[in-house]
Amino acid sequence: MKTSSDICVIGNGAIGKASALALAQLGLEVVLVAPSSPPASAQSAKPLSNTDHWDHRVYALNHVARSLLASLKVWDAMAAERIAPVDAMAVQGDAPDQSGLLSFDAYGARVGALAWIVEDSNLNQALDAALRFASGLKIVHGAATTLERTADAAQITLDNGDHISSKLVLGADGAHSWVRTQADIGMDYRSYYQQAVVANFESENAHHGVASQWFLGADGIVALLPLPGNRVSLVWSAPDALANILLGESAEQLAQRLMSLPGQTLGHLHMLPPDSPKSFPLRLIRSHSMIAGRVALVGDAAHVVHPLAGQGMNLGFADIQSLLDAIAKRDQPSDCGDARTLGRYARARKEEVLLMQFATDGLQRLFASELPPVKLLRNAGMGLVNKLPFLKRRLMTHALGPSLSIHTDS
Repeated sequence: MKTSSDICVIGNGAIGKASALALAQLGLEVVLVAPSSPPASAQSAKPLSNTDHWDHRVYALNHVARSLLASLKVWDAMAAERIAPVDAMAVQGDAPDQSGLLSFDAYGARVGALAWIVEDSNLNQALDAALRFASGLKIVHGAATTLERTADAAQITLDNGDHISSKLVLGADGAHSWVRTQADIGMDYRSYYQQAVVANFESENAHHGVASQWFLGADGIVALLPLPGNRVSLVWSAPDALANILLGESAEQLAQRLMSLPGQTLGHLHMLPPDSPKSFPLRLIRSHSMIAGRVALVGDAAHVVHPLAGQGMNLGFADIQSLLDAIAKRDQPSDCGDARTLGRYARARKEEVLLMQFATDGLQRLFASELPPVKLLRNAGMGLVNKLPFLKRRLMTHALGPSLSIHTDS
């Protein structure tokens, strides 16, 4: 069987689904290639009505991501009672006197919230529902095996022998992107030799919408993100050796570690079901290009950054928005994958992606150092930034999304 479309999207995660939905709503004929069977994470997902169970994987979505999802009629389709706004952020360095403190708040930024904490299953279930009713969108189940490109089109062959011919192939297939490899797009890879240890806890005291983060030097970076009610989501970017220890500890032992963090005000912590943390490896991936002939990359297929700023998913949604803008301005209405359109997309994303890669990688290196002069300077720097409104506004602008203006009286 042979299928023709304007765009073929490879990748069945949130970025792939949102890409397919957005492009279809732009009036294009879209084919989304999805696995024949859902991933194990989807098969084991608990119903959203189960308030005792919260996803290990959560995202801190910024204003750009929310705006895109709202335009796709996805944001309001999510379970609102399982979304927590981030009203403030408190970042603590590793100075013994706790002098290295940096704080942000929504009031100072003149916005309703700095971000929103959303579970992976909440987002994906809303996207799945929207995909079922999208016109111009066809979901094909199978695995892509070959990609052939000419000057005018690209053809995907599936493992069942079916063919999909498109003007553009969109790689939204994650850090180990098959599309990136098939398009001969090189990449730079570096492991941080860290794992993100994730779990959820119920707290004795209210978090008041504050996302808290601790830079612990050799012990990595701990973040406690607000969930609805007195609940928080842990993301501990820990060196491999420490991560393995954390994964082997009891729920009570891990909770005790968190309760002993300096300045922690949540009181007693109790791990929520399934009562065991999970982990995933941390690495830096820089694709040499986000485009090739008849190919574009979005999300982790194009870039993977350290999660210390919580911006990985937001970069992916910003990719989608930039691609939509580039395609909407294309010179030839019948060709959404011509070189000029793809070049416009790549140029639009270059600065923001490079800046985020530089910032997250630089901060990880800076706070991993145990040299006393470096520790002194980094904590002093955090305290200084906290006193400089201009720098804080610039940092908030990048966290909220580059398209959102920040207004303060300072």
